[in-house]
Amino acid sequence: MSETDFETIFQIMKESFPEYERRTYEGQKALLGDAHYRIISKVNDTNQLVAFMAVWEFPLFRFVEHIAVTPAGRGSGIGGKLMADYIAGSQKPIILEVELPDTDLAQRRIGFYERLGLHLNDFGYVQPSLQKGQPDIPLKVMSYPQTLTESEFVLYRDILYTNVYKVNSTQDLIEHARNQESRP
Repeated sequence: MSETDFETIFQIMKESFPEYERRTYEGQKALLGDAHYRIISKVNDTNQLVAFMAVWEFPLFRFVEHIAVTPAGRGSGIGGKLMADYIAGSQKPIILEVELPDTDLAQRRIGFYERLGLHLNDFGYVQPSLQKGQPDIPLKVMSYPQTLTESEFVLYRDILYTNVYKVNSTQDLIEHARNQESRP
């Protein structure tokens, strides 16, 4: 990936996600050296980067961490096509995190993924913070091609916590959450 592409992707990320749903510039750039992490980008007819997916590919499953489209390209179907192509090219289960379905926007996002064949799982889940000083986020996990069993969910969650969020165990996450709660 070129330096210019990374700069564009990070800018799209800043425009698409609140600070607590993304890493710092340095933290995001450091991921490019991780063998499990990759960014898939989409360019338009004039070769301008208009969308990207940031994914983690593990031996048992794939995790879509971020998918975003430039503000000008939103609503054009680019994101759906990018996601559909990724799903079609995968021989492994795919999971991603979504907001709790308690707002219209969150429900629309869940519907977007459901139309692509993903399923909302009912397990409790917390995304550890991506930046120091940011809160952990209660979320839901969606999966493709089917809902997860409880044992699959626990296994996948533990792989995410260890490799993506650098939390070594569920106990570490519980301790992390307690520390967040005790802040003024």
